[in-house]
Amino acid sequence: MSQTPTTTVFTGRRVLLDSGAAVGPATIYVDAAGKVARIENEHKPENATVDAGDSLVMAGIVDGHVHINQPGRTQWEGVVTASHSAAAGGVTTIVDMPLNCIPSTVTVAAYQQKRESFQQGMWVDVATWGGVVPGNAADLAPMLEAGARGFKCFLCDSGVDEFPPVNEEQLRDAMTELKKKNGLIMFHAEMDTGATADASSNPVEYDTFLHSRPPVMEVKAIDLVVKMCREFAPHVPCHIVHLSAADALPAIRAAKAEGLPLTVETCFHYLTINSEDIPARSTEYKCCPPIRGSENRDRLWEAVLDGTIDFVVSDHSPCTPDLKLHPCCGGAGGGLAADAIEGDFVKAWGGIASVGIGLPLLWTEGQKRGLSFQDIVRLVCERTAVHAGLADRKGRIAVGMDADFVIWNPDEVIKITADKLHFRNKLTPYQERVCKGAVCQTVVRGTVVYDATQTADNDSWENGFSREPQGLWLESPIARR
Repeated sequence: MSQTPTTTVFTGRRVLLDSGAAVGPATIYVDAAGKVARIENEHKPENATVDAGDSLVMAGIVDGHVHINQPGRTQWEGVVTASHSAAAGGVTTIVDMPLNCIPSTVTVAAYQQKRESFQQGMWVDVATWGGVVPGNAADLAPMLEAGARGFKCFLCDSGVDEFPPVNEEQLRDAMTELKKKNGLIMFHAEMDTGATADASSNPVEYDTFLHSRPPVMEVKAIDLVVKMCREFAPHVPCHIVHLSAADALPAIRAAKAEGLPLTVETCFHYLTINSEDIPARSTEYKCCPPIRGSENRDRLWEAVLDGTIDFVVSDHSPCTPDLKLHPCCGGAGGGLAADAIEGDFVKAWGGIASVGIGLPLLWTEGQKRGLSFQDIVRLVCERTAVHAGLADRKGRIAVGMDADFVIWNPDEVIKITADKLHFRNKLTPYQERVCKGAVCQTVVRGTVVYDATQTADNDSWENGFSREPQGLWLESPIARR
C-alpha cells in the first residue's frame, strides 16, 4: 500500500502523543495538507525538518477562552497580537469569546463581520463562540450552522452594555432552540445576591472588592445551571466558565454523578495566585469572579487533579491601563479621569491578560502537586479540543489530525518580562514571575510559526514569528462532544 507523500518531518527523543501515552522517541511525518501522515516510534534526526532533541514535543494547546476584542475594541487587543502571544506560548488554537468586540457575536451578521476582520491576521487557528442575549434565541441555530462552536451567556451584568444578561425565562427560550441542534451553552456563573462593596472600606485594597463578590454568587448561579441542565438533558450540554469558588464543587460533583451533561473550566490565575498576596492598587489582578484565598485554591487544585474540573484556560481578557485605573497611568494627569481613584479595585475593569503564558504557569505550580505531562495534555489540549467541537483535528498527535505541536523545555527557568509579552497591553499580574518551562517552537499544521531561536529578523522571520501568518478560521462541523 502506498504511503501519503510527506513534506515535513518532526522528530525527538521525548514525544507525548496523547494523555494516555508514555513519553518516548518518535518521528512524525506531515503531509502537504498539514495533517499527520504517519508516526514511527523512533528518533530519526537524519533528514528531519525539525529535530527537537531532548525537548518535549506534545500537541499544540487549545485555549478555549480568549477575548480578542476584534472588531471594535482593538485598542484592548486584536487578532495579530493575540495570535502572536498564543504562538509564543505553544497555543495553536484559540476560541474567541462573543463579547468585548463590537458588535457582540450574537447574530450571523456579527459572526461574519468578525470572521472577515480576522483574515490575514491569524498566526494560529481561530474559532469563535456565539452569545446568548435577551431576544436572540432565533439567531442561535443559524450561528451554529455558520460555524460558531457554541454559546456563552451571563447570569449577571457582563460589564459591557452590548451584551446584557439573561434571566431564567430568556435562558429557557434559548435552550429550547439549542435543543434542536444539541448546541452547547456556557455560563458566566455569578448571580446577584445583594452583596456590594462596603462604602467605608478602602477601594484600593483588594479585600474590599473580594468581599463584594462572595462565593455564594457562584453557588447560586451554578444551582440554576444544574437545574436548567437537568431540564434539557441530554440534548443541551452545559458548561461553567472560569470557576473560582470552590464552595460550588459539591453541587458540580453531584450533577456529574447524576450523569448530567455538565463540564467545568477554571483558569490559570485561580490556580496560581492567592488573594492574600495581591498588593493594594494592583488592579491588574482584578477579574470576575475574583481570585480567592489559598484554601480555596487548594480545593480547586484537588478538583483539577480528580477530574471534577475538566480543563484549564486563560480567560485572556485585557483592556487599556486607564480602564484598569492603574497607577502606571500616572493619575489624572496621565490619562485617568479627574475624579478617578488610582488603583480603585471596585471601579477598575475586571480581566486578566495571560494568553500564551499559561503553560509555564500551570507546569510550575502543578509540579508541586503531582501534575504530570499527561495531565497537561488532558487539561489544555485534549479536553479543550473536545469542548470546542474540534476533537476530530486538534488536541492529540495522531494520524489524520492537524500537525499542531508545541516543542518546549520543561526544565528551563524563565522570567516573564514585558519584552517577552506579545499581547497588546502588557499589564498582567505575572510580570517578573519566575517559572519553569520555556517554549522553543510552535507548529501549526506542519509549519513553524514561532521559533525562540530566530532572534535576527530576515525575510522569513520577525521577532521570532514567521513573516506569513499560517492560521485558519475554523468553522468545520462540530465534532461529537
